[in-house]
Amino acid sequence: MTKGWEAALAEASSPSWTRRVRAGRDLAPFAEVPEAAEALLELLLDAEDTAVTRQTAEALTRAGTLAAVRLIALAVAEADDNRADWLQTGVHDALVDSDGGLDVAAVCGELARHPEEAVRRGAADLSAWTDGNGL
Repeated sequence: MTKGWEAALAEASSPSWTRRVRAGRDLAPFAEVPEAAEALLELLLDAEDTAVTRQTAEALTRAGTLAAVRLIALAVAEADDNRADWLQTGVHDALVDSDGGLDVAAVCGELARHPEEAVRRGAADLSAWTDGNGL
């Protein structure tokens, strides 16, 4: 497993957007690991390709862990309006395809008490995306 983990970290900084998308998917289950979290946050805010943002947000939403959703919340807090739209699209894609198995709103509720203001702010926005949208 370590070998794939190291390969995914290397792919996260690739000039190829498809490799960065793959890295986001492969690293999402490791969101609690500091090195992976740092790379995932960069992928969520990818300045070169919105597909990387969207697919990484989707993978982290599917992971559904506190660490994964925390990273999305941080990205939402830092994102400009355009990037936030793509983050929202990735979250939406994961929730629509989840058959109700993901409870991002519950995780956002936990993050509402997070010590970092940016996480609380991003979690509030993320929670609003899931409220009233049929998700």
